[in-house]
Amino acid sequence: MRGHDMRTAPPFDMVIFGSTGDLAKRKLLPALYYRFIAGGFPPDSRIIAVSRRDWDRNTYLSYAAECMQAFAKPGRFSAEKWASFAERLHYVRIESGHLEHYRNLSNVLSQVSPRVRVFFLSTAPDLFAEICKNLGEAGAVHGDSRVVLEKPLGRDLASSQRISDDVAQVFTEAQTFRIDHYLGKETVQNLMALRFGNALFEPLWRRDWVRDVQITVAEQVGVEERGEFYDRTGAARDMIQNHLLQLLCIVAMEPPTSIDSNSVRDEKLKVLRALQPLEGREAIAGTVRGQYRAGVSQGMPVRGFLEENGIDPQSRTETFVAMRAEIDTWRWAGVPFYMRTGKRLAERLAEIVITFRQVPHSIFGPGQLSLAPNRLVIRLQPDEGVRLSVLAKAPGDEIILRAVDLNLDLAQTYAGIQMDAYERLLMDAICGKLTLFLRRDELDAAWRWIDPIMEASERYGDKPKNYLAGTWGPAASTALLSRDGITWHEES
Repeated sequence: MRGHDMRTAPPFDMVIFGSTGDLAKRKLLPALYYRFIAGGFPPDSRIIAVSRRDWDRNTYLSYAAECMQAFAKPGRFSAEKWASFAERLHYVRIESGHLEHYRNLSNVLSQVSPRVRVFFLSTAPDLFAEICKNLGEAGAVHGDSRVVLEKPLGRDLASSQRISDDVAQVFTEAQTFRIDHYLGKETVQNLMALRFGNALFEPLWRRDWVRDVQITVAEQVGVEERGEFYDRTGAARDMIQNHLLQLLCIVAMEPPTSIDSNSVRDEKLKVLRALQPLEGREAIAGTVRGQYRAGVSQGMPVRGFLEENGIDPQSRTETFVAMRAEIDTWRWAGVPFYMRTGKRLAERLAEIVITFRQVPHSIFGPGQLSLAPNRLVIRLQPDEGVRLSVLAKAPGDEIILRAVDLNLDLAQTYAGIQMDAYERLLMDAICGKLTLFLRRDELDAAWRWIDPIMEASERYGDKPKNYLAGTWGPAASTALLSRDGITWHEES
């Protein structure tokens, strides 16, 4: 099968808690539908939607059909194929704290021959413990069960460890799939292929030739309907601790012995443990926190963060954060890694930029050394692709160098056969493939690095700096890089 070999996938039951929530209707349901129409469902597999709503199956099916028509990719929804897919959809009502409802779910699961059971918890993390406990007590969990946990997994190390401890009472570590959808993106997979499948880059992938690494995940939207959650969390906990640190690990890790889950995750863990600590005043100096104010985004006036629904008017929660990190290893010592993320920024953008050092001597004259350095740009969104910027001679009598790009447009090259991140990750969970999911020690190491930064911000009263909606964040973000004589990629 194109894109993902599902011939070895066993029959499964996918149980989605929070099935009427935003993630389920926008991502999970479409991803499962796409895999179904691509031929990725073994016979008789089922999707069991779980919610507190007092619905019957027909009510849920009507709701699901409306969601698919609203959120399916253009040209992907077919009434005929949907009718066939809908035969696999079931609905079970579970009210919080009602063990008998879980027993009903267990009875539904037992109506078919033993098979893989995947419990996807698309709920608030404070419900994880209760759900797992009740699943265990109701007899719904067997040896071929897995649980998929959506972020945020806590707001600090202590709360994260409590969640992990509670889940571990019912599911083993090998049954626990902590999902980070960025790791399922095609371009992240291609980054690993570029690094470890080609001899071209490995000799250059080190401090001798890399000047700096920039990782940006920028959003144009504001907090939308997540105001209350976001005010408790902020950009650093919501994005840096998981998405951006995971991308940093993929860039910086040593070649694993194989692509199996523990080999890859062992190397990522080494990177997290080698991150130079940022504590106290050093954390303040190496971090820029911002908060958007009213401005113009995508041509429309928008309100500021403090005017959003569910936000404390005195809030000091950051909607933007930029950080400078270093990795204490022989490969990367002294190379700055810059991370930034934020709401209401100038573009919707996720990319990794590796900037290489200039040649030590230019045979074309001293003026040529001021030209743009070679860069490898890995674009994750909106258009997935890889671009290598090199210098070439411009047409004419004289030798004048100009930057030109070598492009790998993944959207065009693999048009129609690329999988969405959730498609890949859901199928990997069904198949028991843990490589693209976080291990507990990885999660703990990430929190151990981010916690002192957040504590320093609170201790020293680091108030977020204002920035206008529709810009690239506070000016201090540019100053953070200028200390090293560097600019953000879009400013170069």
